[in-house]
Order: sequence, then structure tokens, then C-alpha cells
Amino acid sequence: MIQKGTIVRVVDNSGAKIGACIHMYQGYRRRYAKVGDVIKIAIKKIKKGDPDLLKVKKGSMSKAVVVTTKSFLKTFDGGYKSSPCNSVVLISDQDTFLGTRVFSGLDASLRYTKYLRLLSMGVDVI
Repeated sequence: MIQKGTIVRVVDNSGAKIGACIHMYQGYRRRYAKVGDVIKIAIKKIKKGDPDLLKVKKGSMSKAVVVTTKSFLKTFDGGYKSSPCNSVVLISDQDTFLGTRVFSGLDASLRYTKYLRLLSMGVDVI
């Protein structure tokens, strides 16, 4: 679960590396976000390279979809699974993805959200 202030890793090729969660959408006074939820993050660190090619800037705010979390997630067969880090993928205000590739494994529960297209962009499904 992700809450305000949580440091998250950006796993797409939009240009951001590290972000911090500052807001959770989809609810009044919502405290936690899980896989498939939309959050707002502040970009803390960007990738090295030409700043004109990057789609985000340091200090800017962007919407993101949570793709993996460190906390245990119950599966349909009764087991539990977790990931080594909290990961997100950046989206625009119109809910289109800023990046074209995802460099990390994605959680299979994204199949039941409106962001099904993420599974085809990702490396593998965990």
C-alpha cells in the first residue's frame, strides 16, 4: 500500500526515475493506494541526458498508475505475493501513458483495471 510521502520508482521511459506520492485519487480522504490505483506524484529525480528529450521535469507533478507494491497482495488462489519496490507508470491528465515502454514486471491484477494496455507494454507479468 502506498500513502502520502511514499517514495516510488518510475519504471517507464518518460524520463523520471524517482517520485514521491502527494495525493490519492478515487475517494474522499483516501489513505492508501494499491495496485491499479491512480495517484499524483512529485518528480524528485530525473534520468541523465538531453533535457529536451525528457517528457517531465524535476519538481513537476504528474498522475501515475501504481503497478507494483512492497506490501503483500492476496492472490485469487489464496496465496500472497509482493514486489521488492513500489513502482508506478506516469500518465497524462487525459489518462494516456507518457512513456512507450515499461522496464519492470507488472502485477497480474492490472488485468482487471482500465489500464489493461500496460500489460502489453511491460516486460513480464508477475
